[in-house]
Amino acid sequence: MKLDATDLRYVTSEDFRVLTAVEMGSKNHEVVPSTLIAQVSGLRNGGVNKILGILAKRNLVARVQNSKYDGYRLTYGGYDYLAMRALSKRDSVYSVGNQIGVGKESDIYIVADAEGHEMVLKLHRLGRVSFRAIKEKRDYMGKRKSASWMYMSRLAAQKEWAFLKVLHEHQFPVPRPIDQARHCILMEFIDAYPLRQIDQVPSPGNLYSQLMDLIVRFAHAGLIHGDFNEFNILIRRSDGKPIVIDFPQMVSTSHENAEWYFNRDVECIRTFFRRRFRYESAIYPRFKSTIGDGSKDDDNFRLDVVVEASGFGRREMRALEQVRPLFVHVCCALMSAVYGVDQGGSARIGGRERRR
Repeated sequence: MKLDATDLRYVTSEDFRVLTAVEMGSKNHEVVPSTLIAQVSGLRNGGVNKILGILAKRNLVARVQNSKYDGYRLTYGGYDYLAMRALSKRDSVYSVGNQIGVGKESDIYIVADAEGHEMVLKLHRLGRVSFRAIKEKRDYMGKRKSASWMYMSRLAAQKEWAFLKVLHEHQFPVPRPIDQARHCILMEFIDAYPLRQIDQVPSPGNLYSQLMDLIVRFAHAGLIHGDFNEFNILIRRSDGKPIVIDFPQMVSTSHENAEWYFNRDVECIRTFFRRRFRYESAIYPRFKSTIGDGSKDDDNFRLDVVVEASGFGRREMRALEQVRPLFVHVCCALMSAVYGVDQGGSARIGGRERRR
């Protein structure tokens, strides 16, 4: 689903009332009845039906007919408009530019405020076709009979926002967070290249050391990135320093699979440097020794505890963790194809090197 902000200026306040009513009804209904939408919005039933028709033409809602009743469900387009309206009302976003990135779980756009300052807007898109196909084959949802991917996207955005704020406050090399609404995160624009697009660096060893130090620094603060690879690392154009992005999958070092995630992050960097820069080092961090060194530090602080205290607590974490095995399975399959990394965290040496 691509963000199309063209019609946003033409959506009236009554349209947004109906759109919000569909969103509120979605909390308890997979398909929201038209009568409930009229009741929640506070508008006349005839007027609501007309507005729903207009919203359906703009792909902001979708009409669903079933054996019990006819109703509507919110689309990602409608969810995008609700989030954009919230950001616009807070004067955080004034204009929307081009799409600059797309991932398996998100879309990235350039936006600007009223003064023309460029920023980055990230829209979480959990539930893409590839993920839904796996969901149908495997019981990743546990006891949940159904789950809204939009709700999960919102939780992912809230989790990333919480981590981003705490990491930036503690001087980690991450983008400055600006605002968050529903499944969207607004952050500063950084003039940098993704590491995956870089073929040469002045000193591969120096960059390798910086990245391994970042993994250790995260761990000493009680965190593991969980997806630390060339797709989520930017190299600043001005000074060549690394910037880390993408935090929805970040976990605590007290997580039951913490060592597995830590080793996978380390192995991804080692494999990438070996294949892209022909650089390999026998020095790399180990989970147990890293955690042991961190626990000896008297000034040690645990950012995972700080994040929990900031509002993204255990209940939200558990809800997101229920679908996390889905993401892990897909990520492992992708890394097996790209890196040759198996699910145990080790790397198979061999295979063709991928070049940009």
